Amino acid sequence: MARQIIMDTETTGIEIKAGNKIIEIGCVELVDRKYTGNNYHQYLNADRDSEEGALNVHGITTEFLADKPRFHEVVDDFMEYIKGAELIIHNAPFDIGFLNHELSLVNSSWGKIGDICTVVDSLVMARDMFPGQRNSLDALCKRLDINNSHRELHGALLDSEILGDVYLMMTGGQVMLSLDTKSAESSEEDESEIIGGISLPSNALKVISANAVEMQSHNDRMEAIIKQSGKTLWQ
Repeated sequence: MARQIIMDTETTGIEIKAGNKIIEIGCVELVDRKYTGNNYHQYLNADRDSEEGALNVHGITTEFLADKPRFHEVVDDFMEYIKGAELIIHNAPFDIGFLNHELSLVNSSWGKIGDICTVVDSLVMARDMFPGQRNSLDALCKRLDINNSHRELHGALLDSEILGDVYLMMTGGQVMLSLDTKSAESSEEDESEIIGGISLPSNALKVISANAVEMQSHNDRMEAIIKQSGKTLWQ
C-alpha cells in the first residue's frame, strides 16, 4: 500500500531568519494514487503578524488566528499523521525548511521531517517535464487543463488538493510494459498474440478495465473538450 501525502503550508513571510512562522498546514492523503478523504488541516497561531506581501497572498489575518493552537500543541498529531508517508510538495525546500525550524523551536523529539518521511519536490518534476516553461501551480493547472478558478487566495488545504490533481496528471498515463522473455522462450506451445510485430504469450498482458470513477472522469474530460472545441471527429 503506497501512502502519499500532498502537502502545503502558509507562512507569515518567506524568510525564516526574519522570524516568520507557519500559520496553516494542509495535507491530502493518497493511497495507491486514490484520494482517501483522510486529510489534515490546521491553522496555527504564530504570535506575530504576517508581512504585507504574505497577507496579500493568503489573506489569513492575525485576528483570525488568535484562538488557534500553536505548533507545539499539534506537533504530535501532525507528525503521527505524516509518519512513514511520501510527501509531495511544490517547492519542497521552502515548506520543509519552515517545518524543521518549527520542530527545532519546540525541542521536539521527532527530529526532522526527513527522519520519518521521504520527500518529492513536484516543482523539480515539473521543470524536468516542461523545461524552460513557467511551472508555478497556476501555470501547471493551465497547461494540464485543471480547473482552479475557485482559487482566489492561496490556502494550504486548497493548494494541496489542486497539487494532488496536478501530480496525478503529471505521473499518470505512463505505462511500463515488462516482458518476461525467459517465460516466453520456454513456453513455445502457449497461444500467442501479435502486437506491434512482436509475438507475446497470451498471458503476458493484463487487461485492466476502468472503474466507475475513472469512466466519469473520462466523460467529464470529453465533455470539456467538446465544449471548448465545438464539433469533434468522434461525435
